[in-house]
Amino acid sequence: MTDFAGSLPERPRAGEIEDAMPQGIYPPTEEMLNEPVDPELREAQAARLRAVWAEPPGWRYWSAVNNSEVGAWYSLTAFAFMLAAGVLALLMRVQLSVPENDFLSADRFNQFFTMHGSAMMFLFAVPMFEAISILLLPAFLGARDMPFPRLSAYGYWSFLIGGIFVLSSILFGVAPNSGWFMYPPLATEAEGPGSDIWLLGLSFIEVASIAAAVELIVGVIKCRPPGMRINLMPLYAWYVLVVGGMILFAFPPLIAGDFLFEMQRSFDWPFFDPERGGDPMLWQHLFWIFGHPEVYIIFLPSIAIAAMVIPTAARRPIVGYSWIVLSAVGTGFLSFGLWVHHMFTTGLPSMSLGFFSAASEAVVIPTGVQLFAFVATLLVGRVRMIQPMLWIAGAVAIFTAGGLTGIMVALAPFDWQVHDTYFIVAHLHYTLFGGMVFPIIGGVYYFYPFFAKKKMSDRLGKVSFWLTFTGFNICFMPMHLTGLQGMPRRVFTYPGDIGWDWLNMISTLGAFVTAAGILVFAWDLLRSKKDQPFTERNPWGGGTLEWAHDVPDLGWGARSVPYITSRYPLWDQPKLLERMDAGRFYIPDAPEGLRETVVTSAVDAVPQHVARITGPAWCTLWAAAFTGGAFIFPTFHMYPPAILCGVLAIATVIWWLWTSTAQVPEAPMKDAGLGLRLPTYVSGPRAPGWWGVFITMLGDATAYASLIFGVFFYWTARPDFPPDNATHADPAFAALAAALLGGSWAMTRIARGVNRQGDRRTARVLLGLAPVAALAGGAALVLAVWWPGLSPATHVYPATMWAIVVWTCAHIGVGAIMQLYCLAGSIFGKLTPRYDADLWNTTLFWHFLGVTCLISAAVIGLLPRVL
Repeated sequence: MTDFAGSLPERPRAGEIEDAMPQGIYPPTEEMLNEPVDPELREAQAARLRAVWAEPPGWRYWSAVNNSEVGAWYSLTAFAFMLAAGVLALLMRVQLSVPENDFLSADRFNQFFTMHGSAMMFLFAVPMFEAISILLLPAFLGARDMPFPRLSAYGYWSFLIGGIFVLSSILFGVAPNSGWFMYPPLATEAEGPGSDIWLLGLSFIEVASIAAAVELIVGVIKCRPPGMRINLMPLYAWYVLVVGGMILFAFPPLIAGDFLFEMQRSFDWPFFDPERGGDPMLWQHLFWIFGHPEVYIIFLPSIAIAAMVIPTAARRPIVGYSWIVLSAVGTGFLSFGLWVHHMFTTGLPSMSLGFFSAASEAVVIPTGVQLFAFVATLLVGRVRMIQPMLWIAGAVAIFTAGGLTGIMVALAPFDWQVHDTYFIVAHLHYTLFGGMVFPIIGGVYYFYPFFAKKKMSDRLGKVSFWLTFTGFNICFMPMHLTGLQGMPRRVFTYPGDIGWDWLNMISTLGAFVTAAGILVFAWDLLRSKKDQPFTERNPWGGGTLEWAHDVPDLGWGARSVPYITSRYPLWDQPKLLERMDAGRFYIPDAPEGLRETVVTSAVDAVPQHVARITGPAWCTLWAAAFTGGAFIFPTFHMYPPAILCGVLAIATVIWWLWTSTAQVPEAPMKDAGLGLRLPTYVSGPRAPGWWGVFITMLGDATAYASLIFGVFFYWTARPDFPPDNATHADPAFAALAAALLGGSWAMTRIARGVNRQGDRRTARVLLGLAPVAALAGGAALVLAVWWPGLSPATHVYPATMWAIVVWTCAHIGVGAIMQLYCLAGSIFGKLTPRYDADLWNTTLFWHFLGVTCLISAAVIGLLPRVL
């Protein structure tokens, strides 16, 4: 830890080369903040910053990686996908408006149903949160940009390519038609490429979602302004941290399930085929371990928007800040214990039903705490009914109604009656539409002056709200009764003599009224406002840092990164805006012509170094395109071009990292302002890159744990796992693999230590031997299942062993590439004893990989003999 009580940091441990450590005075004194700034110097600094942060001109604009550009693209693309999904919903409502209608065929209706749900969940709900967060988070934190701007751009282009691929399938009549949950055996045995399009296309999008989550989590942890301790963060940043963590642990089980699903579709490995030992219930478990946290991944970001709008409308700080934070964390934690309430009708034991029913009821408590805190803030404040508050109020009303029906379906006996009926459709839309769409539209009205520097129409906003609110209730309120009368979900028509016709007609009319409201909002959002004057700088009178933005926008985020002592600094810190504008705070200049932001410690936000962040580049687009090819070509069983795209994607990413990350700086230290000198390069836990690898590997470990969960699931659910007289993996090869891979990990770890001590020759030898040992260990792992003749297509037991080997070997390949990358970096001067971030990150990756390899060797070589 760095001690800033004086000016001397803690000394490094013996035997290490001393990193450049922060030097100077921190925190700044009031006298330092009040020192005058020469006007000519201030203008020269501003000119250099403008040049560095200017967006690329002309067609090069699409190479931009700024959070402002990428966030705007991301948001508008997610909104476009929402509108497309809404059109599918309207067409389905037309089909259901009258009995025995033939407007849509059964297959086309199933395609629309599947794509509506998939697009809303995967192409709108989660991406919209990430898009808005990429756009707003640096401003909330007073930072210049996100820590990995090119990763954000890569995630956006991946999202765009994957979304277009999945949605366009409906234009050619080959869209998936087995439901957005893709239950086997219906989905596994479906003819045509529809199921593969869903699996591979959405897996590609899930990778982009996880990349954005890593970016956002590291941004909150490491890019807060000096002084902004974790208990001073805006509530929005807390929600980003919680939801990012939920994405990190919720999406990987689905990715693991997709992996097993595609192995069955492509190679006939019977993971979900009961006739060969498989079990379709494993898919349901993996899907809903993702699917129910997904509900709160959607809901919590919308609550985060409300948490920013309500204090501004009430003109006072939020009531119960700490309780809200604890409740958000509690909601995220409890959401992972609810997934089985989607499976109450699958024949689970009564004890399981009771446990998950109780957990489903318990999650109401932290959710209620947050809502009551918002109401209390409004009660004790002096409320102005600004336009965004209308949407927040509507959201609270609709979500509360959805929450009440949620309590009903959390009770197993009631759920048995309404499961798979339109009652569930009504409940789902009341929670998701009320919990997400209304707050997001309110957030757009609230934050529009921030990112567009103009206001949306108050009159059109009210028209849009009342049309949407009224139409929504007309559409979905009758569905409760339709469901209680027994109308099942996912039927494309129904007879006319059972009393459902008039209810369905009312729902269809309500759907079109809702669509009219959304279209009014879309028009207000997208219409030209070139003749409209710029808004004032803080039009709502908010107290958080995003309203310190420049009007018009100057691209640099914060003119100077401030020192923060309050949760509402614009209200509580006198002269803050004046000092930021005058360049009185940190990094007010860009003399080296590089984009920079301040990186601080994870808890106390003590300045640690000045991070050089990447600028515009085309490599992110190419990397996304090649990655998309690696996912999309297998959909049509075109494996050679898929392999080529995979190789090109890896090569592009390596070039991207080699040319723009962990570069040896021109000087080890930099004057950051206010008498503080900060290092320009750090490695290990102080570096954002180390945190990025750590967080990514937590998600990866969760996906791997889901595969291991599958082994124990089959063992407990199937009496023939493993089958009698089954052929097992060779224990000698498994032990050899464990030894070689453990040796590769050890060589990597030792190489980091000896390189830091200055023994570069030994480090290079170890880095040359480590990938050889890794690849040999991977080969031994393959031989462990291939040599005895385990045939994965015959039974789920050998298929599971092979799946673990394939997963592990893919990661071994990545680990070997990283070791060779470090070797090349050492040879060509990119990695030195002092500048060794790449080796720290590779070692961290191998810590996770080493554990993975040891578990894999034990599971295939030892566990079956114990079972």
